[in-house]
Amino acid sequence: MKWLSIYLLLIPATCLAQINITGKVTNADDKSPVTNASIFLSNATVGNKTDEKGIYTLTGVRPGQYELVVTIVGFETYRQNVMAANQNISLPDILLKPKTTELKEVNIRPDPDWENKYFTFKKEFLGYSPIAQQCKILNPEVLDLNFDKQTRVLSASSYDFLEINNIALGYKIKYLLSQFIKDNKDNRIYFEGSALFEEMQGSKADKKRWQRNREKVYLGSNMHFLRSILGNNLAGNQFEVMRLIRKPNPDYHGGLNQYRFSQTLISQPLTIDDFVRLTDSKGVYALSFKDCLYVIYTKKKGSGQNEVAYKPMDAPDYPTSIITFNDDYALFDNNGIVINPASLTFEGNWGGSRMAEMLPVDYVGVNSYSNK
Repeated sequence: MKWLSIYLLLIPATCLAQINITGKVTNADDKSPVTNASIFLSNATVGNKTDEKGIYTLTGVRPGQYELVVTIVGFETYRQNVMAANQNISLPDILLKPKTTELKEVNIRPDPDWENKYFTFKKEFLGYSPIAQQCKILNPEVLDLNFDKQTRVLSASSYDFLEINNIALGYKIKYLLSQFIKDNKDNRIYFEGSALFEEMQGSKADKKRWQRNREKVYLGSNMHFLRSILGNNLAGNQFEVMRLIRKPNPDYHGGLNQYRFSQTLISQPLTIDDFVRLTDSKGVYALSFKDCLYVIYTKKKGSGQNEVAYKPMDAPDYPTSIITFNDDYALFDNNGIVINPASLTFEGNWGGSRMAEMLPVDYVGVNSYSNK
């Protein structure tokens, strides 16, 4: 990919545009229309169903890059990336492949340890925050859970949508879990999937409470951070970014009383130009840095939970996150969403956020994209 030098990042003029996406879904075998198929933009609030002719329309789409997902019983799940810019989109026909099911004789044995595995999964998937305590998974039976005793890795996926009620934020979420990993050896959590957010019905008081809670979750989040970059105003949104030099500790052999890394924090604040690049793809930007990024949000007090692996003794009590780069570039779009999430590892404040704190990618907060 060709990389362009960055001069100034300004909020795109199309950020508040509303776009429609239209198209048709047909059976790949006989080209007949597929009716009543669910079609939605992953991790957003935009979704619909196909009509009797297989036609669909998604309305009110904000500019950005999305994963479009089509699901219906009897067909393979379909996914494709869609870049919404500043005009309506008419997609080519989507061809769904019918599922081929081969019946095999199986022995069904109850898993005596399923409850323990599910307890661990739920805690790590939803999180440990007060908001997580107000989340409920309605159909855990769709989960496939596995624990490898040798590697000490808990893995999970779902063969159907997990239905989650987030009472604190006012969302009903349908989440198709592609992969969940809890690596106890490396103390690492990773999960990915496709989600559709739906607004809960409630009173005016409920809606005001949900909006307050959403804004609290948003402020200081990685979405807020990336949108502050797009607005060219990290300082105005109370973010400070510094360089963290991290090297493996040759004396580390495991254990709680040993440090895996030797670390040096360079207190001179970085500018956006130091770690953000423009790309040759419209609406796509890149984070890149040879060391770790040390991000502080100064408008909140720290919770005392999810502390980062390194924090100076005299550091103020602010939420702090560390970004480690697994690839040369981490791409993000106009919505402030990382397109290739496996390219980054979050520690600290952002590392402690889980499904309970997830907002839809088309969420617009009071301070979104502020460049004042």
